[in-house]
Amino acid sequence: MLTQRAQILLKTLVERYISDGQPVGSRMLSKYSGLDLSPASIRNMMADLEEMGLISSPHTSAGRVPTPKGFRFFVDTLLTVKPLEAIEIHQVETQLHPDDPHKVLSAASHLLSDLTRFAGVVLIPKRRSTVFRQLEFVRLAEKRILLIIVTREGEVQNRIILTEKPYSPSELTQAANFFNQNYSGCTFDQVRERIRNELQKLHRDMTSLMTAALEAGSQAMKDDQEDCVISGERNLLHVQDLSFNMGSLRRLFDVFEQKTELLQLLDVSQCAHGVQIFIGGESGLVPLDECSVVTAPYEVDGQVVGTVGVVGPTRMAYERVIPIVDITAKLLSSALSYH
Repeated sequence: MLTQRAQILLKTLVERYISDGQPVGSRMLSKYSGLDLSPASIRNMMADLEEMGLISSPHTSAGRVPTPKGFRFFVDTLLTVKPLEAIEIHQVETQLHPDDPHKVLSAASHLLSDLTRFAGVVLIPKRRSTVFRQLEFVRLAEKRILLIIVTREGEVQNRIILTEKPYSPSELTQAANFFNQNYSGCTFDQVRERIRNELQKLHRDMTSLMTAALEAGSQAMKDDQEDCVISGERNLLHVQDLSFNMGSLRRLFDVFEQKTELLQLLDVSQCAHGVQIFIGGESGLVPLDECSVVTAPYEVDGQVVGTVGVVGPTRMAYERVIPIVDITAKLLSSALSYH
């Protein structure tokens, strides 16, 4: 347990290091901490903090810098989160259009990047859990039908179905109504399991159309599926703490390109309530030792389906990044749950 003075000293040291990017000395701490302590007392307390593994002393400086353990203590215990400016909240609200859900996930990733100047990431809902909210059949030609699928997330998929016989507009409406009334909220795999016996309720000639719709719908849910959207990776090239080590930076960009480890981290974050912060090696991503990842889950109709996050340097303004990630996740949930 740290004394109140030691906590104030550590908080001041972390905040000055985040702000200036330089090791913090006793004179700086005396100036900004507000503590009425002699330089010798401050140096003694810094020695205690260093012995606890919360700060360390770079070889080239008499000042101290926070360790990952020190950052963790700061984030968990000492951090005061600043509410976002009204103009920033308005920027998020206006760019996450609920009437354009197909692009809203990409927009969220760009927003996170633009507001933080780091890399923004959004884990896309897995197709295997995607259900359809509504489908429609549109007759294009005698034996050519357009299948329109609207997912629960509001995404629209179109597929062409070639049929063996022509169907009238009324027959197509009947088939669509049957699907929507009986199976809305199901995956196509679930519908396939249930539909064999229930197809007897329809005219036998409709069986081939329904079977074709199931096949086309299942394929639509599997095609062209990204795992996550990443925006603003190039911002990290201009982060001083990262750009000095090109080897580490290249490994970080390999993580972005291959995505496997990043996806695992984002997937785990879906189980969390609210904002999660992974500092340095806590992420389990070796190339991200100098980075922190701030994540929050987002929902559709009350069910967690993905994660939004920011990847940046360990020396980031957490009090600003945390509310940006939090409000983006909440407004994305609202946009995707919009009916």
